[in-house]
Amino acid sequence: MAEEAGMFVVPQTVGTVLCCKCGIPMAPNAANMCVKCLRSEVDITEGLQKHVIIMHCPECNSYLQPPRTWIKAQLESKELLTFCVKRLKNLNKVRLVHAEFIWTEPHSKRIKVKLKVQKEVLNGAILEQSYVVEYVQQEHMCESCSRVQANPDQWVAAVQLRQHVSHRRTFFYLEQLILKHGAAASAIKIKQMEQGIDFFFSNRSHGVKFVEFIGKVAPMKSRNDKQLVSHDIKSNNYNYKYTFSVEICPICREDLICLPLKVAASLGNLGPLVICTKVTNSIALLDPLTLRISYLDADQYWRLPFKSLLTSRQLVEYIVLDVEIISSEVNVGGSKYVLADAQVARVSDFGKNDTIFNIRTHLGHLLNPGDYALGYDLYGANSNDIEIEKHKGLVIPEAILIRKSYEEKRQKKRGKPRAWKLKSLDMEVDDKNRTDQEKINSEYEQFLKDLEENPELRFNISLYRNKDYQPSEMTSVADGDEVPSIPLDELLADLDLSEAEAEDEDDEMRE
Repeated sequence: MAEEAGMFVVPQTVGTVLCCKCGIPMAPNAANMCVKCLRSEVDITEGLQKHVIIMHCPECNSYLQPPRTWIKAQLESKELLTFCVKRLKNLNKVRLVHAEFIWTEPHSKRIKVKLKVQKEVLNGAILEQSYVVEYVQQEHMCESCSRVQANPDQWVAAVQLRQHVSHRRTFFYLEQLILKHGAAASAIKIKQMEQGIDFFFSNRSHGVKFVEFIGKVAPMKSRNDKQLVSHDIKSNNYNYKYTFSVEICPICREDLICLPLKVAASLGNLGPLVICTKVTNSIALLDPLTLRISYLDADQYWRLPFKSLLTSRQLVEYIVLDVEIISSEVNVGGSKYVLADAQVARVSDFGKNDTIFNIRTHLGHLLNPGDYALGYDLYGANSNDIEIEKHKGLVIPEAILIRKSYEEKRQKKRGKPRAWKLKSLDMEVDDKNRTDQEKINSEYEQFLKDLEENPELRFNISLYRNKDYQPSEMTSVADGDEVPSIPLDELLADLDLSEAEAEDEDDEMRE
């Protein structure tokens, strides 16, 4: 302000004093010594550790935090830096300012960390100094890895996942949920069985956690048992093997169900002929004739269990002859439905008879004359379900449509790769299942088609881009009519670490 007003300002200079040891001029401080002389007189890193031995497991890449805790950490990660700093003793005598890694060869079994510390020395002067701590890695396998190496089949807890149905569609969907959430990351072995999958864990808590995860994504019931393996009389220690038996309810998506009298009454006299539209930790049941929907949780189902009247393997293809909308569009449970009266005929009857069915359907917003649809043929079905006989005065429709069919339009794309792919668990295949590989492949292909047609089904699944897919302009123009596909913005890039590291090395070589 004084300079702007044109007033004379006396320049202020910082006073200097002479160092009491070497005599050079310096800024005054509490010790009256320069930094070099102060460091020669006082070493604040004296008594601090500069060499530390740490235990490293080469199998799972974890480090031992005494007394028995193993911490997983990658080289030059924040977790490893925190672990290294915590291993130092007497570090509370100084104030830690900064810590960083010094690069060493990965195979040298040495980790070097540069620390910068501060401490108050003579007459309140604060001295800052840097020093390097060297950590020597000693290879020592953790308990779980040593148990696996000694006997790869050694397990403590086994989870037997079963569903008593004639297909594996539920397990294909569960496999993708398990991969997305990493629920089976701690499993030491996974084995594909005839009616399910077996998961083996090295710790009972891992098995309990996995069973809890299954209970959140599917309606199931479980029971557990244990078997004594060994007993140490002197120390009174017992070793058990734990087995968890998990049964998933046999009701699947798109199944036709005839509800028992008690269940229908508890759901407000729903149905009794209903369609299962969604299965999570509860079952969504839709009445296709009234568009009423109800949800049945796992406890309610296992209290009064029932089976499906017809399953998705018994779907029959129909051709739609005429559609007449009788209601406006209704949003039921997050999905859109429209009631309509339709005239349909079985595709298999073409050229044999002129049988036409007049039915009511909930797919009025999707179907047009000339379209194909998949449904259940109740006119020609021979069902021996006792529950139907208990419902007196029940009028059974001749057919119930489930979904629109795109099979004829898919014929053009048969044999061509998809623009997306799914990951799979590393499973051992049971010897009995090797003969049914063709059946499993066809069911898996049907599961992929369901993912393309149903956005709700792929909402909780991670889809990845297929590198082998090469789009063709001719096919995109010829086949761009109504065939359901997955948009590219829903796909994730499949990261390959080996390729990423190679690209980084190439960039370094160019620099």
